[in-house]
Amino acid sequence: MVTFIIRFLNIAMAGLIAGTLFGVWFGYNPKFFTPQTYIEQTQGAIKGLNTLMPLLGLITIILTVTSAFLQRQNRTFFVSMLIAAGFLIMAGLITRFGNQPINSIVMTWGKNDIPGNWNVLRDKWWSLHILRSLASFIAFLLIVWFNLRKDWKIQTETPPGLVRFPN
Repeated sequence: MVTFIIRFLNIAMAGLIAGTLFGVWFGYNPKFFTPQTYIEQTQGAIKGLNTLMPLLGLITIILTVTSAFLQRQNRTFFVSMLIAAGFLIMAGLITRFGNQPINSIVMTWGKNDIPGNWNVLRDKWWSLHILRSLASFIAFLLIVWFNLRKDWKIQTETPPGLVRFPN
């Protein structure tokens, strides 16, 4: 039962991450925003997501690795979950060392004191966002695919010394 719950939560959390990033990618492309709209929109998103998303990412990485080790006797599943965790880690590193430093800069801007090269940072942030979105989406697809395969049964934990009889 523990394995089932971990796998379920893993799918749900990976879906939240991929869905949020996908929604930002397709719903909030800032290319055509005025500088003032960009600042308002971006600062609002940073306030709402800058702490939440990395926390969700960390939880999802832990769930993915835990799921992998709980099912390590299935080599394909084990390796696939570690690869998915690698993509999640990649998305986290892109966020931490690419997007978040730009977020910190944008948070210092006011509507009336926008630097002349604001669009350079906007475009760099956007390129990094697309990369992390793709990494998260690939991780999500791996997690869903390998957790929902019908030809694999979830291996349930049998306490040491007990014999499991077939149903």
